[in-house]
Amino acid sequence: MQPLSILNNVQKARLLHSLLSSEIPRFLGYLRELTETVLSDQERIAAQWKDQMFGVEMWFELARETQKVMARYPKDLRKSAPVFADQLFGGFMALFTVHALLQYTAQDRQDDPRFKLAVGLLFG
Repeated sequence: MQPLSILNNVQKARLLHSLLSSEIPRFLGYLRELTETVLSDQERIAAQWKDQMFGVEMWFELARETQKVMARYPKDLRKSAPVFADQLFGGFMALFTVHALLQYTAQDRQDDPRFKLAVGLLFG
């Protein structure tokens, strides 16, 4: 195994899924909720969007792309670490999904306390 410091987001997500796959369906439920909230509350989010490293329209586009991926691979995201990691944590998509992971654990939504520790270790 490579040192954590040189793993990219896709590799980290694959490891997270492999280690704690029982928590992935709950996280995907949260991710679905988050995308719906972002897309249904665009006016409020746009009004509060300040000093971010990219525009609010990109955030909305990432939410839409996340929804498309979740609709296209509903079972595979839960069951396959490579699909989960490649589809949700590659490229700019990782900005949205890593944010979602950190929010999910910050709100203590996980059932398994080890998931929060793993997210902190891998993505914190």
